[in-house]
Amino acid sequence: MATHYYTVTWDQLHRDARALAWRLVTLTPFTGVVAITRGGLIPAAIIARELEIRLIESVSVVTYDEEHKGDPVVTKYPVAAGDGTGFLVVDDLVDTGSTARVVRALLPKAHFACVYAKPAGKDLIDSFVTEVSQDTWILFPWDTEPQFSVPLARREHPI
Repeated sequence: MATHYYTVTWDQLHRDARALAWRLVTLTPFTGVVAITRGGLIPAAIIARELEIRLIESVSVVTYDEEHKGDPVVTKYPVAAGDGTGFLVVDDLVDTGSTARVVRALLPKAHFACVYAKPAGKDLIDSFVTEVSQDTWILFPWDTEPQFSVPLARREHPI
């Protein structure tokens, strides 16, 4: 289980995905984008918009159940991407790299990009924006909702 949690807001995710697109714009033109579902869907849409890419494919790899990690299973293949030639693969995060390894085997010629990268997986991708520690669990905006937070002074164990 993670020892640190980092909350990413919708605004921050949008900013970070655009920053990733800015890094990728010199590598264009890409034929299309492959979003790794589910986390890569929104960053892929933002990046596809910024790079003016209209062809968007997806690959579905199931790895997590809440915070528990299992073996990756491909439940939808990115048929339109072939071997990945000319394609940009986008995910929200590379953690241990287990998903990236599976998708790289499917699309060995694609360019891999993630918004966030942890040390154990960052060598498996080609581009990313922000590195976070391995023991940090990122709370993405689609997994959270705004709610009242008890002030630290009122908590039994503030930190």
